Amino acid sequence: MLSQMAQLLVEVVAGFFVYLLLGRFLLQWLRVPFRNPVGEFVVALTNWIVRPARRVIPALGGLDLASLAAAWVVQLSALGVLYALRGWPFAAAPGAAAAILAAVSLVDLLRFGLYILTFALIVQAVLSWVNPYSPVGPVFDAMTRPFLRPVRRWLPPVANIDLSPLVVLVVLQLLLIPLAYLRALAGGVF
Repeated sequence: MLSQMAQLLVEVVAGFFVYLLLGRFLLQWLRVPFRNPVGEFVVALTNWIVRPARRVIPALGGLDLASLAAAWVVQLSALGVLYALRGWPFAAAPGAAAAILAAVSLVDLLRFGLYILTFALIVQAVLSWVNPYSPVGPVFDAMTRPFLRPVRRWLPPVANIDLSPLVVLVVLQLLLIPLAYLRALAGGVF
C-alpha cells in the first residue's frame, strides 16, 4: 500500500513538471509569446530548473534545449524511481537498464508532447465556440496554427465549420498508436 502511494506521488509530481517543461519548450519553439496567463504560469513554475540548466545547455537554433533536457531528466528519474519501487532488478545489467530507461523516457516525452498538442487543439476549438475573446485564446491559437495551417490549405471550411482540428486530432491519435506500442514494448523488457 505504501509503495502504491509513493508511486502515485512520483507519477503526479514528475508528470506535472514534465508537462510544464515540455509546454515551455513547445511555447518557445512555436514562438508563442510568454506575456499571457499560461506563459507566466509555466515560466514561474519552471525557472528554478531551466535557468541553471541554461548555463550548461545552450539554446540551439531558437530551441530551448535546457527545458527539453530538464523534462527528459525529470522523466528519466521518475521512471527509475518507479521501477525501483516496483522491485525491478537493475543490478543484473545496469548499462542495459539505463539505456532502456533513457529510450522509454524519450518515447514518453514524444507521447506527452502529442498529448499537449491534443489538449491545445481541443481547448482552442472549444474557446472558438464559447468564448473567442478569452485571454488565453491567442496562446492556444498560436500553438495550434502551425499544425492546422497545412490542413486548412486543402480542406476549406464546410458551411463555415472548420474541420481541420478534427483532422489534426485524428493524425495525432494515429501517431500515438505506434508510440504506445513502443512504450509497451520497452516497458515490458523490465
